[in-house]
Amino acid sequence: MEKKNLEYLALLRKTMKEHGIDAVVISGTDPHQSELPPAHWRGREWLTGFWSENGTNGTAVVTADKALCWTDSRFFIQAEEQLKGTGFSMMKENGPDAVDLIDWLVENLNNGQTVGIDGMTFSISYAQRMEQELSDNNIKFNDKFPLFDYIYPDRPERPKNRLFIHDENIVGETVDTKMQAIMAEVKNELANAVLISALDDIAWATNLRTAGDIAFSPIFVAYLYIDNAKRVLFIDTEKLSDEVNEFLKKYNIEVQPYDNVTDFVKALPKETRLLMDPEKTARGLYDCVGCTPVFGGAGVARLKSIKSQSMIANLETALEKDGVALTRFFMMVEKEYPTGKLTEVELGKRLRALRLADSSCVDESFAPIIGWNAHGAIVHYEATKETDVAIEGDGLLLVDSGGQYVYGTTDITRTVALGKPTDEQRHNFTLVAKGHIALASIKFPEGTRGGQLDVLARQFLWNEGKAYYHGTGHGVGFFINCHEGPQSICTRRRPAPFEIGMVTSNEPGLYIEGEYGIRTENLMVIEPWQNTDFGRFLQFRTMTLFPIDLTLLDTSIMTDAEIEWVNNYHKMVCDRLTPLLTPEETNWMKQKTMPISK
Repeated sequence: MEKKNLEYLALLRKTMKEHGIDAVVISGTDPHQSELPPAHWRGREWLTGFWSENGTNGTAVVTADKALCWTDSRFFIQAEEQLKGTGFSMMKENGPDAVDLIDWLVENLNNGQTVGIDGMTFSISYAQRMEQELSDNNIKFNDKFPLFDYIYPDRPERPKNRLFIHDENIVGETVDTKMQAIMAEVKNELANAVLISALDDIAWATNLRTAGDIAFSPIFVAYLYIDNAKRVLFIDTEKLSDEVNEFLKKYNIEVQPYDNVTDFVKALPKETRLLMDPEKTARGLYDCVGCTPVFGGAGVARLKSIKSQSMIANLETALEKDGVALTRFFMMVEKEYPTGKLTEVELGKRLRALRLADSSCVDESFAPIIGWNAHGAIVHYEATKETDVAIEGDGLLLVDSGGQYVYGTTDITRTVALGKPTDEQRHNFTLVAKGHIALASIKFPEGTRGGQLDVLARQFLWNEGKAYYHGTGHGVGFFINCHEGPQSICTRRRPAPFEIGMVTSNEPGLYIEGEYGIRTENLMVIEPWQNTDFGRFLQFRTMTLFPIDLTLLDTSIMTDAEIEWVNNYHKMVCDRLTPLLTPEETNWMKQKTMPISK
């Protein structure tokens, strides 16, 4: 397909000149700081051609003579390829040779020049940092440059999909209970009202969901205001059925049109102390606030991250259903692989169909990452008609996938050998597995943060001069987003400690560019371990139910404890899944979970 990005770039530069903008910074998100925004706000992808169904992390900068797109290590290979011929060049956000975007602006612009952004697509915190650093260097800042209103004539409309109620028997908490907890957090932060912008927080707080606003996530476009006397949902009213309207009335939630939010915050009484999360609220909305803003709001994300016992029990059900679908998928792969007719795209279609065959699965939790050999080394690879390859010969197949079940959200990665794996592949796979097991097995004191544990998963790779640059673990929502905070396991400092009831992924990997990729991912829930004279200690309990490929484990470099962990895990997988499988599937599962030894 012909790339028209050079035309878009020329039109943008013409528009910048007309508005006195010397450099424009283009966000990859929406007014809610969504990881994967609706199509209406995916203009940076449209402009640059750096795109995927799962979304791409990236921020672009355009000047009169340069066009650059920053992204992180998950997308380096993809971005280099997709940006060819678009006029844009890739810049690295992290890893070796990383360049800070704001530092680049300071170094490449002259005194008195102007940087423009659309303030509705940048967070308060990032925009304030940008404004301060530019101002310190005598560069002007304009946060009211909605560039896509000028240059994107066929821009998709905001989504209008209908909402539905997430069964409160599955959730285990009512809207009243959640909103009372939210207001307790608001009071703790010395505020008396809160404006929630993050879409996953809003879906959690209201026990409402939709299908289609955001790909692979059942959340919806809205704002939510709460104080001690008033609850207001700002949403396009076409999205509300009679049933949902009655549900909202039951919980005393007033409905106003989505676009009313700016006038609403302008008109709030001066004595209102409005809590706003500076990482999740748009700078453009903050500019409209007429009362006293209070920066904070992490408590709301924390409440969402701690799953109730009902949620955890139901997530167990979702993971059993997921394990059954994956069993059928990998049995099919083994059976049909020798024909040479399977391709990456075809496998994606088959896996989706197997998950959605269960009526409780509403969607996938992201577009599956199915990479054969060299494509497995592209961390966020997405097979297309142009990149699709046949699964043939010997090699490694990496499958990262998940489902959005009403009982919970799943996310799992398995790397399997088809044909005969090399000694190097087995060795590297085992290094990754050893890191996975070390993290899964650790006991830790209450108050521990993910960054303190991250090295456990990386140590065996580091000891051989090998590394991966993505995070080791992310929080997982409950029939919301596959990625959720505030907790994470990564090299960057994240202040949120682990708490009982949080669910996180465990996904170390290794990627040999041009050859193969390895990743092993399970979900884990944080549970109490024991109280000692040194305080309360916690532990991870692995929840995901699917075997690890035994043919890729080199037990000669594994300890007895690591082998015992694998055997215990596989016994749990077999015991939990076989009652749900056919006799043929049961025999396959028993083979895949046979005990191993040195």
